[in-house]
Parts: sequence; C-alpha cells; structure tokens
Amino acid sequence: MNTLSQLIPMARKAMVRPSAAMRSVRSAGLQSATVFLRDVGQGLLEVSHNTLALLGLVLAAVLLFAMGHSNLRHEVEVQALSWLQARQDAREEPVQPTLAAELSEPDAIARATASDPNELSRQQAAVAQWLARRYQVAPEPVSRLVQEAWQVGAMAGLDPTLILAIMAIESRFNPFAQSAVGAQGLMQVMTKVHNDKYEAFGGNHAAFDPVTNLRVGVQVLKECIARAGSLEAGLRLYVGAGNLAEDGGYAGKVLSEQNSLRLVADGKKVSMRAAVSAGGPSPVKALDGGKPDAAMVTPASADAPHAPEQIAMLH
Repeated sequence: MNTLSQLIPMARKAMVRPSAAMRSVRSAGLQSATVFLRDVGQGLLEVSHNTLALLGLVLAAVLLFAMGHSNLRHEVEVQALSWLQARQDAREEPVQPTLAAELSEPDAIARATASDPNELSRQQAAVAQWLARRYQVAPEPVSRLVQEAWQVGAMAGLDPTLILAIMAIESRFNPFAQSAVGAQGLMQVMTKVHNDKYEAFGGNHAAFDPVTNLRVGVQVLKECIARAGSLEAGLRLYVGAGNLAEDGGYAGKVLSEQNSLRLVADGKKVSMRAAVSAGGPSPVKALDGGKPDAAMVTPASADAPHAPEQIAMLH
C-alpha cells in the first residue's frame, strides 16, 4: 500500500512535465514568428522607402530634362490637358442642342440701332419721346437717331431738328422705305446716284443701315443747300424739284415738322396730331386728341418727284 501511494504522486508529476515542455515550445515558436514578421515588415518598409526614393529621383530627372526642352514640355502639357478634357467629357452627359442654342448669337446686339432714352439730354429725350409716339415707333431706335442727328448736325452745321424732320417726312422712320424711283432708307437717298458716298461705309447695302443712311443723307442735304443758296431751295433740290415749278409742298412740310420739333425741344407741348402744313412753318396749336390726319400719315416723298435726273445735279 505504501508503495502504491508513493507511485501515484510520482506518476502525476511525470504527466505534468510534458505540458510545461509543450508550453515552452509554443512560446519559443511564437517569439520566432514575431521576430520573423518584424524582420519582414522592416525589410518591406526599407524596400518601399528605397523604391520611393528611386521614383523621386527618376521623376526629378524627368522634370529637369523637360524644363530644358520647351517643345517637349509643351507636348506633355497638351497631352495632359487633352487627357483631362477627355475624362471630363466622358463624365458629362451629352446635351442635345436646342433650337434656341443653335440660333443664339451673343454679338447680335452690335447690329442693333438703339440707345437708352435715359442717356439722352433733356432736349433730346423730349424730341425722341414725341417722335416715337407720333410715328408709332420704338423709343430706343429713335433715341439713337436723335443722338446721331445732334452729333452729325453739329459737325455739318445743320439744325438736328431739320435732319429729324426730313426723316419723318421722307420715310416716317422706316429704314427700309423705298420710293418708286429708287430713293432708299430713312432719308430717301438715291442710292445708285450717290453710291460713291456709300463706299466709305462698305457699299450700297449700307443704305439700309439707319445711321449710315442718316450720315449720307446729311452730306447730300448739305450739298443741296450749298448749291441752291438757301434752306428752302436746298430742300427743293434735295427732293429733286430744283428745276420744277412745284415741289409738292415738300419744303413746307419739312419746315413745319422742324418747327414742331423745335417747340418740343424747348419744352413746349405739341399735339401728336400736329398737321404737316404745305405752306411753310407755322406755330403749332394747343393739344388735341383723335386720329392723325392724312397730311401727317402720308410721307411727303410719296408725292415729291425724287427724279433721278434732278438728283444727278449734285454731281
């Protein structure tokens, strides 16, 4: 019995010893694995660091080389921009062009003959407003023509109200008006007769540009007055009736309209129905209402000769 009791503890101790040995082995293996992984990590870090350094050196060398060759640098920039643009276009959804987009022309405003009425002087604004209401045209283009009449009139030594009166009687401010004998535009200039004057504006088609027609018309009017020796005789020559006994009341209508415009410029109230008299200038009566009469509606140039053989006298 004593021998058996002694053997049991000894057997237990023998069984415990292998477990401790296994733990020692496991601990040693774990330490080895940790050391291995650490060494591998350090190795990878070192390789990566060296690789990045190498790439940096290569990139620096390429940049230095490119900076010394402008053509190569330009080519690289073009290629890079093209690639970026292609990537941007690929990301954007294709937009179908609309009719408004196809017809758009942002520079079209440059062709418009118009001015802000608020930019005119008091006299000019009053005249522009009165003409716009009397002849039922938009105030913006009339404002531009009033400005031009004031500027060109000052250069030519002519009253701007006279220039505007001629446009009113000749075309009622229709820049595309044409008479039976070929007088065209705002001031009904004989384009074929005075084609030399349009050369400075690009050709005869400029007759339908309101500002150009005004400027050429003023040149013709100035020559007519100088040749005829007086304003009324110059108007008769302008309309082609210089050698005729009757001008159809043209000169009287122009001077009457000019008188109305002078009164408006002076701040006077002038009726929208102010008749264009054929008997020369006359004071305008007080305001009244109603429809415009036939004398105001019908342009004088429709009754006046504007005969080519008379206009040709200017040459």
